[in-house]
Amino acid sequence: MFIKKNFEEFELGYTRCTKERTIAAADIDFHAKESGDYFPHHMDEEWCKTQPFKKRIAHGTLIFTIAIGLTADFVNEAAMTYGYDRLRYIKPVFIGDTLKVTVTIKGKKDHKKPGCGLVTEMVETFNQHNELVMVCEHILLVNKKEV
Repeated sequence: MFIKKNFEEFELGYTRCTKERTIAAADIDFHAKESGDYFPHHMDEEWCKTQPFKKRIAHGTLIFTIAIGLTADFVNEAAMTYGYDRLRYIKPVFIGDTLKVTVTIKGKKDHKKPGCGLVTEMVETFNQHNELVMVCEHILLVNKKEV
């Protein structure tokens, strides 16, 4: 879906939730192949049985990628990603976990580029037990309304 939402139209505190996605072993395997990260925490089931979590853990970068992908259910033609801040992995994610994301408008401020502002979204990723597993801030560069 395409929309055009200018800087002035973002409301502080507005929250939206995404659909869900379940993490499969194939997701982890594919991410390892694409990233080159074959650490045993992600790939070696037998080794993982000797570790505190007792099972394979999804890559943090995989969880970030999936979480941000879940938030991309529409394209705002008046905005683009400026960056991400304060990325934290709170709890591990395992094969079979189902993730959903909540996005809340946390802040707005002017940008040095004329006609633009910055909108900060708090991106919170939860598992099927409603436990926070990842959090970050997504910063958008957004056009202001033409006057």
